[in-house]
Amino acid sequence: MANCLIELLLVMKKIFLFLCVGLLTVNGFGQKKKAGAKKTATTVAALPKLDNLQVEVKNGKFQIIVSEKGKTNDMLVVKDVDAGFAPKDCKLSSFIASGVKLYLLTWTELSVTKSTNKTEEKTTIYSVIYELTSKKQVYSNYQLTNHITEVVSLGGTAATETQEKMRREGFEFILNPDGSVTQKGKNQQMTFVYDKDKMEFKKK
Repeated sequence: MANCLIELLLVMKKIFLFLCVGLLTVNGFGQKKKAGAKKTATTVAALPKLDNLQVEVKNGKFQIIVSEKGKTNDMLVVKDVDAGFAPKDCKLSSFIASGVKLYLLTWTELSVTKSTNKTEEKTTIYSVIYELTSKKQVYSNYQLTNHITEVVSLGGTAATETQEKMRREGFEFILNPDGSVTQKGKNQQMTFVYDKDKMEFKKK
């Protein structure tokens, strides 16, 4: 009788362990599956959509897809890109200038160049404006900030020091409430208004 009880307890213990392992495996698989689905949603949501426009990177093109009734009708190619292209802070918005609806696309590109004694970290902010009816780019601007870290020798000796510099190119872009745009530089500032007949921004 005692032997039977021991055998029964051993069998029950094995069944319990088997169930525990099974539940842990199913739970782990479910979590991995959920995590994968979340990652895909994040990737899709990374590039903006507005009205019937969707920004995407496809076949070496950074572009805006124009859809009509759920089907691709046309596309605006922003620029050709390589496989490593990864725009940051990409935004698509619309505004009115001189009675015309225009679309503003902004994004940031980061790049790092390293050599033995020098590192350059470049941050470039791009702003482009499109007139959708004619599928025309009517304005573009960039603002580059280059953070340079360099190890330099002191007076031809073995002693060195690390120097940091900040170089800037282009202009800061500002979209004004009236639909005009302002370009701000270190020593100058210019405002441009939209000429709807020539479909371009002209200096005010």
